[in-house]
Amino acid sequence: MAETSMVEAIRSAMAFEMARDERVMVLGEDVGGSGGVFRATDGLQARFGTGRVVDAPLSESAIIGSAVGLAIAGMVPIAEIQFVGFTHNAFNQIVEQLARLRYRSWGTLSAPVVVRAPFGGGVRAPEMHSDAFEAHFAHAPGLKVVAPANPGDARGLLLASIRDPDPVLFLEPLRGYRLIRGEVPDGDVTVPLGKAHVVREGRDVTLVAWSAAVDLAKQVADEARAKGIAVEVIDLRTLVPMDEDAVRASVRKTGRCVVLQEASQTGGFAAEVIATIQEDPETFYSLKAPIARVCGPDTPYPVQMLEEGYLINTHRVLAAVTRSAES
Repeated sequence: MAETSMVEAIRSAMAFEMARDERVMVLGEDVGGSGGVFRATDGLQARFGTGRVVDAPLSESAIIGSAVGLAIAGMVPIAEIQFVGFTHNAFNQIVEQLARLRYRSWGTLSAPVVVRAPFGGGVRAPEMHSDAFEAHFAHAPGLKVVAPANPGDARGLLLASIRDPDPVLFLEPLRGYRLIRGEVPDGDVTVPLGKAHVVREGRDVTLVAWSAAVDLAKQVADEARAKGIAVEVIDLRTLVPMDEDAVRASVRKTGRCVVLQEASQTGGFAAEVIATIQEDPETFYSLKAPIARVCGPDTPYPVQMLEEGYLINTHRVLAAVTRSAES
């Protein structure tokens, strides 16, 4: 296995699938000639041609609408949206058309479409570039939501997402594109959707996270160990479907749980994780402390120089873990 960056792993997955299946294609703004704003599609158009790597106009609704039609016609589109904040320009196409195609056609049509989009802060990007809107789409029936935390999972989950017969929103951590590196297996190695990963084992507190927050959770686990607190870190990997069994099993073992979420607190996906834990009687009665969540504030994402005050950090998470362990 070679060590690569997140963006290299994503590019590798797309190239592998395009070589394996001639129906797979890529479309989006600047994905062809320039290789994408983050170079995730660099070299794909030169290798596979302009018919399979298509530069789309500056219209997110047109990109997703075209992907729906291409899927109905038998293609397997990978649609790139430059930032998840821009997906709201195609919200109707994603939620009302793409996610519901199988239902609306009584099962006669499917939409094997992957919508790729970076999200999250940490790079001091302009307005509408760093929001974490995963909960908006987790609430859309018919749409799977995937959020890898490392390059190996990114490649394996993207291969699985492209092969899935239904639409997948594939969320990529913006600050992790080049900062997060890791070993990535070569060849046809997939990571199944709906399976969480126990990143660190512990007996005292469960930390649930996804995407870039997993690295933060691992740092907190290291710091907590110095205080005598053994933290178990769960990387959800897939938000929809969520691996409820893995989360509940960990909480039943530790009796305590803290959920990390970069997005604003109200209505975020952390609340769904908490509800999932509490609705299971065995897990609920195993709790030794209230479930905590560490989230972004209920404010619009701030201007670049203020984002460090907005983002969750090790200090806030470690404080929540310590309070939970001492309860």
